[in-house]
Amino acid sequence: MTQYDYIIVGAGSAGCVLAERLSRSGRHSVLLLEAGGRDHLPWITMPLGYGKTFYHPRVNWRYSAAPDEGLNGRSDYWPRGRVVGGSGSINAMLYARGRPEDFDDWQASGAEGWGWDAVRDAYAQIETQVAPDGTRQGSGPVHVQDVSDQIHPVTRHFFDAARDLGLGTCDDPNAADAEGAAAYRINTRRGQRHSSARAMLRPALRRPNLRLETGALVQGLRIEERRAVAVRYARHGRVTEARAGREILLAAGAVTSPRLLQLSGIGPAETLRAAGLAVLDDNPNVGGHLQDHLGISYLYRATEPTLNNALAPLSGKLRAGLQYLLTRRGPLALSVNQCGGYFRSDPALARPDQQLYFNPVTYTTTPKGTRTVINPDPFPGFIIGFSPTRPTSRGRIDITSANPGDAPLIRPGSLATAEDRAAVIAGGRLCQSFMQSAAMAPLIAGPIGADLRGMDDAALLADFRDRSGSVFHPVGTCRMGRCAADSVVDPRLRVHGIGGLRAVDASVFPNLTSANTNAPTMMVAWRAADMILEDA
Repeated sequence: MTQYDYIIVGAGSAGCVLAERLSRSGRHSVLLLEAGGRDHLPWITMPLGYGKTFYHPRVNWRYSAAPDEGLNGRSDYWPRGRVVGGSGSINAMLYARGRPEDFDDWQASGAEGWGWDAVRDAYAQIETQVAPDGTRQGSGPVHVQDVSDQIHPVTRHFFDAARDLGLGTCDDPNAADAEGAAAYRINTRRGQRHSSARAMLRPALRRPNLRLETGALVQGLRIEERRAVAVRYARHGRVTEARAGREILLAAGAVTSPRLLQLSGIGPAETLRAAGLAVLDDNPNVGGHLQDHLGISYLYRATEPTLNNALAPLSGKLRAGLQYLLTRRGPLALSVNQCGGYFRSDPALARPDQQLYFNPVTYTTTPKGTRTVINPDPFPGFIIGFSPTRPTSRGRIDITSANPGDAPLIRPGSLATAEDRAAVIAGGRLCQSFMQSAAMAPLIAGPIGADLRGMDDAALLADFRDRSGSVFHPVGTCRMGRCAADSVVDPRLRVHGIGGLRAVDASVFPNLTSANTNAPTMMVAWRAADMILEDA
């Protein structure tokens, strides 16, 4: 049996940060286990290529949620990264810190030391901000690119509408007071995806004290005298056990970290016994408190060219490809989520309650199961959509058997509260105001499918139930809190009641942040590394 100081389970957005920071001094040996393969697929590197990874079995777990009453019994699709870099290798690269009040809420809920003042410093250490002219601010490993000079000209209608409606615009959607229409920042460097795997893990792998094993499916943890001491995993058809001299760090994400705890006897006793597992620690919070953003898109034909015109014809694809190869710029160097922002659906609200997206592309004619934005519709079109920022509904993720290869039971519990249903109507009304504005109306040639403009409150909610889906931000299933009565880990991310074991990923979020979750996941891992090294 091999032994390392630290064993990290999951080479995703958090695991790559941990691996780099814990191995940096050279004093500690680190083993990083990843169930997927290396991140060499070209569709990972090229930003707009993420449409190709959306259903790709080589890099995506392609989970499905259980039928969801709140979504009229539909089973939603849940893509999750199955590759080095995790979901940070297959996401849309939108870099969103979250709003200051999100983290103040964390602290108020029992995550002592995780308020905005503390996490802001971590973000500053992680990031290098890159302006359109190449000017840099900061010296962190992850490049955060301002691509406002490259977004499609048709997006001007969205910005003009925001001004006409008195909602305003902002230059930096990650500023503490960001509100209004903005060009989203993305984590790219020189036109290529700059995930934590690329930014941090890849250079760290040159160190002799860091070992990465891919294709390693973790079976469970060995726990002796209420201390996690080893990880059991299958690789190349052979089950291996590695021992941790200091700590085991679960960084397998909000779907898998709670499942690994359950497979190791930590979780709801009834669920564990039903799977034939011995109960080491009965904690129903493991797998609970699941939160996720739901979103909906409204598609329209446009009266002027959009990305469809540039990328649908073969000649356009060739031009875009040549531009990308020669300059690392153009549509292939961007996310499809080019602009949007954080808005209050009612000026009386204390903070923004809606995140909007405006995308200069549609892809309704692509075959189901591909969703590739590199093959858009052969006519000009655009998407406007929204996602309520702070849902109050809660769900669960649990094992279904003692077999770690079996798919999880994902029960989102969508729209279970009156607050969430009201937020949906408010978001729909906000998008309606954009679509009915003098700035946007000239762009609309007609709807593709459901037409937002004529819906009343009941129709908005009914349509949302029929068509909305996850925007792939699950958190909370190993939530951070004061004690085992309300959480899974303490504010230093140590699993309650078990020594030598922490969870370090989006599963520990006490509450969902107001926007995309990849940036705060990296921030959590950055701060966790400081804590782990301090405790060592």
